[in-house]
Amino acid sequence: MQANTLRETVDIAAYPELIVVILGFKLRRWRALPAMMRIGRGLAEIKKNPPDGLLAEDGMLFGWNHVGFRQYWRDLPSLEAFTRSAPHSVWWRDFLKDPQGAGFWHEAYSARGIEAVYVNLPGQRLGLGMFAPVAKPVGTLMSTRQRLHAHAGMEG
Repeated sequence: MQANTLRETVDIAAYPELIVVILGFKLRRWRALPAMMRIGRGLAEIKKNPPDGLLAEDGMLFGWNHVGFRQYWRDLPSLEAFTRSAPHSVWWRDFLKDPQGAGFWHEAYSARGIEAVYVNLPGQRLGLGMFAPVAKPVGTLMSTRQRLHAHAGMEG
């Protein structure tokens, strides 16, 4: 190692309930472009006015038709409050009604477990779905909270 090399780590002890979410939006057809642009505007607004509990966010490019974001949340209740309120709840409801040829996925990681959901991506396994068996999001696999607890062997 060179003497000029700076090596650092982080102390996340102050964030015992930290949730890391990686999400992606994939254009499956050209008509999905307006939906992707709406998401971009929404994420820009979130960056300007972060919701309570969002510690940091950054973007990624997986491919010319596949963008992603990584978000760090203080805890699961903060993430849930955001997803259940506008603007997120409005976008999610509209997206589920008509994905406009787009696919969406997210994976959430915490000390309690890992979970994932994939919407409108048939036959295109991403992330955990590339190796883990696929299941329908019903029953104990319906919500992020339930999936995190189910995969960790905990009660929901």
